[in-house]
Amino acid sequence: MARVLAHVHEHLDAPLDLARLAELAHMSPFHWHRTYAALYGETIAATVRRLRLQRATGHLANSALPVADIARRCGYPNVQSFARAFREGYGCSPSAYRRQGAHQLFRAGTAPVLAAGYTVEVREVAVVHLAGLDHHGSYMHVGQAFEASFAHLSAARLMRPDTRWLAVYFDDPDAVPEGQLHARAGLSLPQHIAAPASLTRFALGGQPCAVLRHRGPYATMRAAYAWLYGRWLVESGHAAADLPVFEEYLNNPRDTPPEALLTDIFLPLAAPAPQEEPGSAIAIGPGH
Repeated sequence: MARVLAHVHEHLDAPLDLARLAELAHMSPFHWHRTYAALYGETIAATVRRLRLQRATGHLANSALPVADIARRCGYPNVQSFARAFREGYGCSPSAYRRQGAHQLFRAGTAPVLAAGYTVEVREVAVVHLAGLDHHGSYMHVGQAFEASFAHLSAARLMRPDTRWLAVYFDDPDAVPEGQLHARAGLSLPQHIAAPASLTRFALGGQPCAVLRHRGPYATMRAAYAWLYGRWLVESGHAAADLPVFEEYLNNPRDTPPEALLTDIFLPLAAPAPQEEPGSAIAIGPGH
């Protein structure tokens, strides 16, 4: 199933052959689709539709590509079919989403962001132990690493009702070419439980963080980061730690409308500089 999902992610701009997917799964064409739906909770057709629209929102929010080009890049034969699918998934046309999506709130500045209910909480974040896989390329495609990690943990019977989904992002997409971006997606796994050899063990948290709870499509994240760094951090008096940002995904895009998706963005903060007590300064004078 990890092979199937990798193929889907890599060929969203082309028609998908169900027989080829069965071949990749090394399963009978009669049974692989039922197995997929039982494991992931949605049909392969629903997965493809969701991923295509998710990719489209990334282009709409973060690029100036014409809608017709975005439709082709996301596997739709024409603008009409793309617009119809987009409206069904997001409740508006692609052009309306580009003009009025939450990414525009963050670009407009502080007042619209706060008015829309986005706030930042500074708090100590406990360590979370995870197992997962690295991802290279567009951050909008990090779901591929999550799906593969999920497949490996499910095969090892290590998925739990309280499993958490987090990803760490090592590079700035505005400064690093898309093909060189590096992230790591992981699912929580207690430290005392051995992870499958195919997965990488890592941990996140363990320091104070500024936490922005983001509501809505993942495509808005890039604008949210620009606001968090460019406005909130500058005005807050805090300093960023020498650690990468990470995110936690609080609900499942398979059964959650895009506008209701919740994601916590964690910006690690440097510990405040110690304050000198009154009268504790050392006088420096001649002879010192």
